[in-house]
Formats: sequence, structure tokens, C-alpha cells
Amino acid sequence: MTGPKFAGEARGFTLVELLVVIAIIGVLVGLLLPAVQFARESARQTSCRNNQHQIGLALHAYHNMHRSLPIGCLGWRPWRGPMTKKNLAWSAFLLPFVEQQSLYQSIDFDLAFDHPDNAVAAATPVQTYLCPTAIPRGGPRGETSYGGLYGELMVDRRSDDGMFLYDRVIAFRDCLDGLSNTIATGEDMLGPDSEWINGGNVFVQSHPINDPTVWIGDNEIRSLHPAGAMVLFVDGSVHLLNQSIDEVLLGQLITRAGREVLTSEF
Repeated sequence: MTGPKFAGEARGFTLVELLVVIAIIGVLVGLLLPAVQFARESARQTSCRNNQHQIGLALHAYHNMHRSLPIGCLGWRPWRGPMTKKNLAWSAFLLPFVEQQSLYQSIDFDLAFDHPDNAVAAATPVQTYLCPTAIPRGGPRGETSYGGLYGELMVDRRSDDGMFLYDRVIAFRDCLDGLSNTIATGEDMLGPDSEWINGGNVFVQSHPINDPTVWIGDNEIRSLHPAGAMVLFVDGSVHLLNQSIDEVLLGQLITRAGREVLTSEF
């Protein structure tokens, strides 16, 4: 015989009740996860936007002092070029203006970016140059998520029509298309030369943003943000450009003196 049941006696979940509870938890997780992911991506985009905004302020401070932007690449070294070429990037010259004066002073600018005497400085990470979506690659030098635009190949075949050139400085007065209509830097995730000291982070844009067909050995505007990439305009404004932006319009936004009439918003 079973004994009498008393009020308050503990009773376990049945299998059906347990499955219902698990199903409810699963539904709630399914509803909350996209919201959590959206919040995280929103925070990453905000941080990325702020990084490029800081770069924009630094470029203007540099221009105020030197009457030009920093040189895109000093001592450009082509593929298999002589190791005596310095190949020093604009982002190295910008260091004092992003609160990295001591790091700047530790670089020997008389030597190449990959000279052993510059190894310790070159390996130092600079957080302003890193988007939070970046995937560390563990290379010998500090990485950058942002590259300078040398030019484009979508409007015409002249590639040196951007704001950062090899062995030549560009000033605001050279930007005839207007500072608010010209891109200075863009996200360049996973590019082969994405190092802040390496002048190879200056590149020519020849494809749409985040184009999956682009060879990974090319530096292009691409990001790990969904559907677009952050770019800095010369006036200091930062925009998330949709990867579906018209290819010709993208090229027009990169040229500094193409005198194009922009026919649509970006």
C-alpha cells in the first residue's frame, strides 16, 4: 500500500513538463540571440567609427602643422624591390597625432619599415588603428584595419587619383572634388600588407566593397561588418558605405580631382 499524500510533499517534473520547459527556453534564446548579436555589432561599428574619426582629427592636425597630409608611402618598395627602400606608411608618420608620440620617437625613419632595428617598434599594436571586428593574424608587426586610398580603377584607368600617394604629399587644396566628397581611408580587412608601419597599406580600389571574388592577395575596401564597410572622408566624417553602392559612384568618391558630379547619395 502507498502511504497518504501530505500537503507540501515535493513532486518532480514529469518528462513532458521538462520538455516543455526546455522548448520554452530554446524559443527565448532564439529570440534574444539576434538582439544580443545586433547590440554587439552596433557596439563594434561605433568603436570602428570612432577609430576612423580619431584618424580624421589626426589628419587635420597634421595638415594644420605641415600644410599637407602625411606622405602615403615613403620610399615605395615594389614587389621584389630592393630592401633598401623604406616603404614607410602614412600611419607611421601620423602616430604623434593619435597620442603615440613615444612610439613615433622609437622608430628610425632613416631605415626601412622591416629593418631589424625597427622590429620592436613595428610590433607594437596601436588600438586606434584596429577595428574590433579584426581577426588577429599573429604577424611580426602591428596590424591596421585601415588603409589609405592611393586611387581607383573604376572611373578611369588612372590609379594615382586618391589622397595618399607614393613619395608625394597631397594637400587639401589638391582635393578639388571637395573634402566631404572624397574618401581618405577605408577598412582593409585581411589585406596582405595591413600593418600600420608598412606603406603597402596604401592601395588602389578596383572592385566593389566586400567583393567576394577579389583575390585575398589584393588590398581593397572590405570589412567584417555585415553589408558594408566604414570609410573616412577627408573632411573627417565617417560613413558606413553599403557594399551595394554603385561601383562608379564609389570610384568617384575616391578621386580627389575628377570633377565628377555626384548624381546619387552614398
